[in-house]
Amino acid sequence: MIGLISATAAGASARDRLATAWPDRTRVYDGPVREAVERAFAECDQLVCFLATGATVRLLAPLLADKSTDPGVVCVDEAGRYAVSLLGGHGGGANSLATEVGSTLSATPVITTATDATGIPGLDTLGLPFEGAVATVTRAMLDGAPVTLRADTVWPLPPLPPNVTAGVAGEVPTPPARPGGDDPTGPAADAAAEPSSRPADATAAPRRPLDGPTARAPQGVPTPSTPGAVGTGAAVLVSDRVVPLGPADVVLRPPSLVVGVGASRGAGVDEVYGLVMDVLRDAGLSALSVGELATVDAKADEPGIVGAAAELGVPVRTYPAGVLASVDVPNPSDAPLAAVGTPSVAEAAALAAAGRGGELLVPKRKSSPHGRPAMATCAVVRRAPRGRLAVVGLGPGARDLVTPRAVAELRRASVLVGLDQYVDQIRDLLRPGTRVIESGLGREEERARTAVAEARAGHAVALIGSGDAGVYAMASPALAEAADDIEVVGVPGVTAALAAAAILGAPLGHDHVSISLSDLHTPWEVIERRVRAAAEADIVVTFYNPRSRGRDWQLPKALALLAEHRTGTTPVGVVRNASRPDGTSHLTTLARIDPTTVDMMTVVTVGNTATREIAGRMVTPRGYRWQSEGAR
Repeated sequence: MIGLISATAAGASARDRLATAWPDRTRVYDGPVREAVERAFAECDQLVCFLATGATVRLLAPLLADKSTDPGVVCVDEAGRYAVSLLGGHGGGANSLATEVGSTLSATPVITTATDATGIPGLDTLGLPFEGAVATVTRAMLDGAPVTLRADTVWPLPPLPPNVTAGVAGEVPTPPARPGGDDPTGPAADAAAEPSSRPADATAAPRRPLDGPTARAPQGVPTPSTPGAVGTGAAVLVSDRVVPLGPADVVLRPPSLVVGVGASRGAGVDEVYGLVMDVLRDAGLSALSVGELATVDAKADEPGIVGAAAELGVPVRTYPAGVLASVDVPNPSDAPLAAVGTPSVAEAAALAAAGRGGELLVPKRKSSPHGRPAMATCAVVRRAPRGRLAVVGLGPGARDLVTPRAVAELRRASVLVGLDQYVDQIRDLLRPGTRVIESGLGREEERARTAVAEARAGHAVALIGSGDAGVYAMASPALAEAADDIEVVGVPGVTAALAAAAILGAPLGHDHVSISLSDLHTPWEVIERRVRAAAEADIVVTFYNPRSRGRDWQLPKALALLAEHRTGTTPVGVVRNASRPDGTSHLTTLARIDPTTVDMMTVVTVGNTATREIAGRMVTPRGYRWQSEGAR
């Protein structure tokens, strides 16, 4: 919840505008300002104070406790000109809140956090739990000092600045082996066969937000610290293993571990949670890298499992017994088969949740409570790294028609793949360190394959296209190459048809279709059949790729097919470079259009029999009386 506090009538006016815009996210605090700030600070995740920054600082000073728990605070001036991120820029989300407030109130966001100001991603903003010297390593990144990136596997991180260079693969240091190693049947497992109860230091439970912007190591979680363990230079480590950290090291914890859990009815939280923590400790694995607990559907509401997941701060994923029974596991058992219908719960659920390429790190292990039979089992599987492919539509060319979501994906990607002229349009939006793979016209399939291959290698990739990437653009060839071993995200964009329609008026007010006239990949016979169908159905048609130097007869032919079913006075809109500074548009008719004025940068929209030119605009009536759907 966001607390809103104001002191004057002007501040209250801006406050109320924000409250109206965000009714489900905000709470107005009235009364004396000091008391309002104190109540909001105690009750809310974030505050927006419509006060001077100096006054806000004095009011907040006695309340500050710790940057990891204090709410983020944004100040808005009396005139509503600026939204200042004052406190908790990363940890409290104030930087992103200032941007949101600025957008909503038409104010300029003021963000002074060094990483945000320089375009370098903060290590505490990557959505991954972390441990170590974040401030020290971030300072090294900002100063251009050498920083080494070491990772067990490639993980889809955002771009890091050029002074962060990759170390040798698998170079993350390994802690000294425990007696008995990681073998769950060895001496370490025997030593762990003591009562499996929650550790006395309850803060050791890795409680952390899963979907907040700044997941971090919780307070109280011991941070390994072995001075000089990695080296004298700063280092960023990416690992799910417990590793020794030097004074200038940070370890990022990817959600790479799945813990499969089985439990008898009535198993307590202490037993399930204690077993999980013991198993992770003995295997040298970090609880901060547990992404989820997995079990059988029949145990979805088992209190011990649900409670253990809550302690870990992770969700529970469940599978039908039949699905788990089909998973090949090393340690099947008759007991779960009789109880829930599958010979394995812990191992099978963990392997199922991890998906293709999952590695069983810790086979099934039972809890060892005092004086009674074991009631819980668990197994640990490491996911194969899943790269991320964002297919991003850049819109028709105007910068203000590039959506905020597209910008966010461009800044998130460490690898950008695209047509060279499209890359030039958005190069300034990329973060320092982004690797750009660009190529020229006619190499679409190569770009699609490259983007998928980079994602399969574990990177965060953005594949860009004009308009909407799913409309005559890069999404379809890329998704034809992609399997379920990578994450794919589609980012919609404003298509050329929509941009042209907005310029022409409202030609797409009723049913409409887009047809490409390029026969490079589609036989003309197929294109002609589609044009005839649209003509006979009296549907508004937008032609993409209408005419090039090597294809000059297809557009006249398509217009002739439409003319068989529409009069010569049917309005036709011709728009070139829609939304761009050199864009042009004009209205004509089916009888008067001159195809020689059309090229590949043009879209041609032909109306249906109801389309009219009204006040110089092309309008297709919606074609029905205004009434609510519910009234029919």
